[in-house]
Amino acid sequence: MAGSNSPTPKGTDPNASSPSTPGPTGRNDAADPTLKAPVGDTPGPVGVNDTAAAKAGTTPTKTDPEIEALDLSDTAKKAAYALKKQYPAVTFTSGRRDKAEQASAMASNVVQNRTWIKETYAESEASKACQKWVDDNKDKKKQAEIAAGLKEVLDGLTDAQLAQLSKHLSGDAFDVQPVDKDADGIKKAIRALPSLGKFLESEGGLVRWHAQF
Repeated sequence: MAGSNSPTPKGTDPNASSPSTPGPTGRNDAADPTLKAPVGDTPGPVGVNDTAAAKAGTTPTKTDPEIEALDLSDTAKKAAYALKKQYPAVTFTSGRRDKAEQASAMASNVVQNRTWIKETYAESEASKACQKWVDDNKDKKKQAEIAAGLKEVLDGLTDAQLAQLSKHLSGDAFDVQPVDKDADGIKKAIRALPSLGKFLESEGGLVRWHAQF
């Protein structure tokens, strides 16, 4: 395992002392009163509070509670942080969802548009099964009862089928609150995010800013 000491030969940096040098004690080493000793190895893991941390970029950085709460995949999380860095006022409205949360999210839109699922999701066994439930249960009009029905449908699908329905289920997507201020700039920034697979400004006729990776 690599250490954390600087690869610079001992005693060759005029601005920083080494723990020891092959020359006289007190000259360019830890005993020299005119120089500062660099951070060396620590008793903890390499890369934590030592030279390797700074070199490897592993020094802890400030995290954003809102983004962390989204429980995103590494790729989507990096994109979210990149977007927030450009536009600090951005608000994320959705990240990873379990099946109950996915069903509830779909139901909130189905209440407004009964064909929203068919109009929003790519055709797959999962999307067709969800839309069929909506079509077969026209008497179910409240969000809670629609969500319950869709949850039952999702529970009957395989992981492979669910993966075809929504990137939210794998944490590879997040939604951003649409705004008027800086709208064009924010949407341009989203489209430029690394590894972006798709960006939607509307879903099924409803205004939604959805980014998936």
